[in-house]
Amino acid sequence: MAWSTLAGRKTLPMVVLAILSMAVNALGERRQLQLMQDPAGDVLSYHGGAVLSGDIPVSIVWYGKFTPSQKDVVVDFVRSLTPTSRQAATPSAAQWWSTLATFYLSNAATGGGGGGGAKSVTTRVVLSSQVSDEAYSLGKTLTLVQIFQLAAGTTPKRGAVVLDPPLGAPNGDAGVDGMMVTLASMLAGAVTNPFGGAYYQGDRDAALEACTACAGVYGSGSYPGYAGKVLVDTASGGSYNAIGGGKRFLLPAIYNPATAGCSTTV
Repeated sequence: MAWSTLAGRKTLPMVVLAILSMAVNALGERRQLQLMQDPAGDVLSYHGGAVLSGDIPVSIVWYGKFTPSQKDVVVDFVRSLTPTSRQAATPSAAQWWSTLATFYLSNAATGGGGGGGAKSVTTRVVLSSQVSDEAYSLGKTLTLVQIFQLAAGTTPKRGAVVLDPPLGAPNGDAGVDGMMVTLASMLAGAVTNPFGGAYYQGDRDAALEACTACAGVYGSGSYPGYAGKVLVDTASGGSYNAIGGGKRFLLPAIYNPATAGCSTTV
């Protein structure tokens, strides 16, 4: 299936993930996030704009120095979002990704937005290319929209804020594992709200989206200050809720417009 948009609008057929060394969790952060409903009834809903479906090419820009093992975590995550012919271990990253089609894309295809799967729509994430820039050719202070503004000057420790105890890094690297939460949220937002007029809550210029509306939720039974019940690797102590490409990931919950709640893999 070729890349396409639903709602009749086109854009560049690629999602670019700019991965910045020493700034691995600020990527894509729009505001401190909490699932909320204001007195006017503002909830995450469909606003009629285009969403993405079909093949979603993803290009990764490695900005700064990364170890091979760090790159492997990111690459394996992106590749694991598309199911293969082999039966994957569960809960899988591909299952997490397919939730977006069920809750969002299927309804947008018929102009809906209730999150009930009105029409079958699928997406396939394709790793298109990788580019490395270890020399920081644009400098270490970048100004490319909020992603780079927030990333400049932070450290991997900040990137791991969501993995503070009792949550452990599932792949043993707090910075990269923390980054997976943000990258997952960015990809979900890129598909369900690519132009800013599809699925979102609040101010369009500082909106909550599919995952960011459920910030801090990773497992069932979560509440403010508690991430929920997640799986734990008995050997490493790492916390996870999805498996893919031979690695474990801690992925954010996805907001379900039909139930006005957060859906998790565990």
